[in-house]
Amino acid sequence: MDAVRLSALSASLAGTGLLDVTRAFGGALRRSVTRRSATGLLLVGTEAYEPWHLAAHLDEESIACGVGALAPLLVRHRVPPGAPAHLASGLHRLHEARRGETVLVVAPDSAGEGLLERVHDARRGGATVLALDSGDPELGSLAHERLAVPVAGEGPFDLVQHLVGAAATAPPSGGMRSRLARLAGQLTAPPVLHW
Repeated sequence: MDAVRLSALSASLAGTGLLDVTRAFGGALRRSVTRRSATGLLLVGTEAYEPWHLAAHLDEESIACGVGALAPLLVRHRVPPGAPAHLASGLHRLHEARRGETVLVVAPDSAGEGLLERVHDARRGGATVLALDSGDPELGSLAHERLAVPVAGEGPFDLVQHLVGAAATAPPSGGMRSRLARLAGQLTAPPVLHW
């Protein structure tokens, strides 16, 4: 995302309260995966949307902030034959989720009946369910914590994922501003060309 688009988007979000709710949601995610009984973060998208970008961002940020529990296991709707172990978890993994695990559902579109059933299984098994979605009421009813993105379009939804990652990895003592400043610098920096 370039500086002009980031600036325009920031201006459009000013006064919406989105930054505050994103900070709260990121904090809930961090608390969920770092509590004493926590055993892992399962990240899943919809059938049409696999949250690769957020998975990579959380993985990088978990290393940078020293909170390994934020490194997610990507749960996929379709696992291709021969996929490496860290990319070979299908939806059945949600059915196996238990107390101490956190399921983060990223749904810029409708979650769909199959995913909703698996998320319900995870919740019934004792997992904490968080949802980052565009307002799906059925998914919202299953989530312990939810962030419904009030802006339409792929760009804003992607930005919110960045903000959630930054908020989840910010120290609880209020390091969110420095993380967001670092993130904004990364997003607006010119690309590095390697020859």
